[in-house]
Amino acid sequence: MEDYHKPDQQTLQALRNIANRLRINSIKATTAAGSGHPTSCCSVAEIMSVLFFHTMRYRPEDPRNPNNDRFIMSKGHAAPILYAVWAETGYLKESELLNLRRVDSILEGHPVPKQQFVDVATGSLGQGLGAACGMAYTGKYFDKSSYRVYCLLGDGEMSEGAVWEAMAFASYYQLDNLVAILDINRLGQSDPAPLQHHMEKYQRRCEAFGWNAIIVDGHSVEELCKALSQPRHQPTAIIAKTIKGKGIPVAEDKMGWHGKPLPKDMMDGVIRDLQSRILNTSKQLYPDMPMDDAPPVSLRNIRMPSAPNYKPGDKIATRKAYGMALAKLGRYNERVIALDGDTKNSTFTEIFKNEHPNRYIECYIAEQNMVSVAVGCATRDRNVVFAATFATFFSRAYDQLRMAAISESNINLCGSHCGVSIGEDGPSQMGLEDLAMFRAIPTATVFYPSDGVSTEKAVELAANTKGICFIRTSRPENTILYNNNEDFHVGQAKVVYKTSDDHVTVIGAGVTLHEALTAAEQLKRERINIRVIDPFTIKPLDAKTIIDNARATRGRIITVEDHYYEGGLGEAVCSAVVNEPGFMVHRLAVAHVPRSGKPQELLKIFGIDHDAIAQAVRKILSTSANAK
Repeated sequence: MEDYHKPDQQTLQALRNIANRLRINSIKATTAAGSGHPTSCCSVAEIMSVLFFHTMRYRPEDPRNPNNDRFIMSKGHAAPILYAVWAETGYLKESELLNLRRVDSILEGHPVPKQQFVDVATGSLGQGLGAACGMAYTGKYFDKSSYRVYCLLGDGEMSEGAVWEAMAFASYYQLDNLVAILDINRLGQSDPAPLQHHMEKYQRRCEAFGWNAIIVDGHSVEELCKALSQPRHQPTAIIAKTIKGKGIPVAEDKMGWHGKPLPKDMMDGVIRDLQSRILNTSKQLYPDMPMDDAPPVSLRNIRMPSAPNYKPGDKIATRKAYGMALAKLGRYNERVIALDGDTKNSTFTEIFKNEHPNRYIECYIAEQNMVSVAVGCATRDRNVVFAATFATFFSRAYDQLRMAAISESNINLCGSHCGVSIGEDGPSQMGLEDLAMFRAIPTATVFYPSDGVSTEKAVELAANTKGICFIRTSRPENTILYNNNEDFHVGQAKVVYKTSDDHVTVIGAGVTLHEALTAAEQLKRERINIRVIDPFTIKPLDAKTIIDNARATRGRIITVEDHYYEGGLGEAVCSAVVNEPGFMVHRLAVAHVPRSGKPQELLKIFGIDHDAIAQAVRKILSTSANAK
């Protein structure tokens, strides 16, 4: 990197002037909105001025240019000053800032990607640095480009464990293209932050995590310029001592002002004072242009090179089929990448890693950070991202998943070891809430493949489906059900067993689909015919296929799932048929917290095996006969 040249006095004054204009516009916008966080904006005014008008390289007219330096406002409540920056660059009209938080404005209360200059939504604190790690990893190892990633954090969010997961990740992978700026303004929302202004404690913590940590006066543009220009061989933390509410005399370093706009009369006086600090200078500051060295990337039409290659009667666990499918997809698509949380020999992501080691990211046992890194890797359409762990451990990262949806992120997640069918490991390892969790996310598609062929198709479809895709995979080995040339689509179920005279429609997925097929053979000997449906995707659910087939069985439906009753397959089916007259849904699911045991024992104990299905069919038919 170039040696540090101290900026001339005119440049320093121009940066101070910009900082005060950013304060003025943040205060005006929040007062106009009647809500917002002006004091949180005012503490970072010099930081934002130096970053955007001295340090960062980007094209202001093209905020998502792949060559641009990246910026993440992790302390998302300071959004007004981010908007003020983009007005200062000329990208936004200054008058638009006064529409902050209005229903007809893109300038929402916290940053969201409908704003072209925002890559990931923030506001749920502690998540920005993880996404920044994904961007920086992509820049260094996949794009091999010169762009850098800057992340601004508040001191309050430094209490979040996810921040330290990201700190550990960044130093382990030597992300020397990543800079975190910590706004140490001392005050949280309802109390001072735990370390207040003990700057050396922040420094020691950052250094212990393998970062180069530099303490600066966060209101000195000269100190900021120097710190941000230093050569780096590891990730850098700029620990900026600031005053919350700087420039607002009544609120400077005072509790009780968090999230409170200034009343109009108070605002007028504060703005006059800030304007008096803006001194004339002929210097106009413009951001430096980036180097055009990020490779062109197209993520269109990510396809498998050939059809699946399974033989009828083969047995394979869908978790293993996932790993094989992902490795195959990666063979002909060099932007397909895989992440895992130290479970790769269980999720079978190791098959991808062994074949494509340079496109595999080991995230270790830090699932929150893994999801944030995945979101960062997927920004600006740089990669097709798959991340895997046990299905149950995604519950730890639910806030990151929720924010990924708000971020309009396209990430693919595979949760293995679902349900009681994993057996002896017991309930701490069993995914029994995951369908409910992912179904509740507005942008999610939920795949639940039941054999090797449908798993391979699910992986290919997920790579080409917008939003968050979740693929639920199982531990037991099950028989191949489908021909290799079977066509699969999102939201299209398969009828896998039927006769011309079926009495009940049974809907199962994964292991319970195979149990339903065993039950069908069992009942056939009693001259009871059932129709068996594989939903393939739980969201969107193929309501038409379910309703059409259930009509043929006089509205009698049984759902059976290796999941808790709440929020899973059964409730999805109930929602789909709720308006159908004469329909009756009988649900079989896991009723309470399970225990260790052999898979088949547990399926039996919890009433979701073939015997339980057959018994439920007999009961429904007997009830119907009695009703007549």
